[in-house]
Amino acid sequence: MQDYLVGAIKGQLWQYCPECHVTDITHHISPFNLPQATYICKSAFAYFPLGTFHFVLINLFDKRPDHVLVAEHNGQYIGCADNGLLTMIAGGMPEKVIKLPLPPDAPKNTFTILQLLASAARELSRGKALGELGPLTQQIQVKNNLQPLVGEDFIEGQIIHIDSFENVVVNITRQQFDMQCKGRKFRIFFRRDEVISQISETYADVPEGTKLAIFNAAGYLEIAINKGNAAGLFGLQGFRREQLTQPAGYQQLSYYQTVRIIFQ
Repeated sequence: MQDYLVGAIKGQLWQYCPECHVTDITHHISPFNLPQATYICKSAFAYFPLGTFHFVLINLFDKRPDHVLVAEHNGQYIGCADNGLLTMIAGGMPEKVIKLPLPPDAPKNTFTILQLLASAARELSRGKALGELGPLTQQIQVKNNLQPLVGEDFIEGQIIHIDSFENVVVNITRQQFDMQCKGRKFRIFFRRDEVISQISETYADVPEGTKLAIFNAAGYLEIAINKGNAAGLFGLQGFRREQLTQPAGYQQLSYYQTVRIIFQ
């Protein structure tokens, strides 16, 4: 949001597809944070109309690119790099996917990739089927979503997003919680000795300055403070995969990124 790139990307999109409506989802994904990107994309895409083309310009240069992906999933299209994010957003292999090769003599930069995706979006918006733009394939990089750890009497999740209010989003969905809870009492543990023993329906269910747990509009568990900043007050941090490979990484993860629910 502080340089030319967002404006230039929109300008290029309008050159290639002037009849399209262009809107923003976010430009604030933490660098290389695929779990956060997955949460944002899945939560937002569900509200767009059929036929929408989503440009997911995240981690484009995980490796030297020679192609990009365009997929059809749930009646919408996703254009992105072949870096595993597509299968995380789709929750597995998308319904249809093609590889579009980058021109061998073109510079390997964001705008070359965008031109290729924008051309595909233009053809799809004019009625072409995805299979007409290239052969369908399943030979793409696959990565799995960050899933909570589940046991008979507990479920343990990781922080995947901290929003602008410093509410903390955990990768535990309402469905996963209900399947494990089965009507039992529970306690939510985070940041060593912090405990919550009920799920609120709204932030206003507790007094100002009081911590609460809620399932947000996207259906994910959220730790918050009514009119406060939970992440800052409790020292909570978003999950980073590289911490798992650092010395004492799991202990650090336990204190700062993990939320555990014990059922009784």
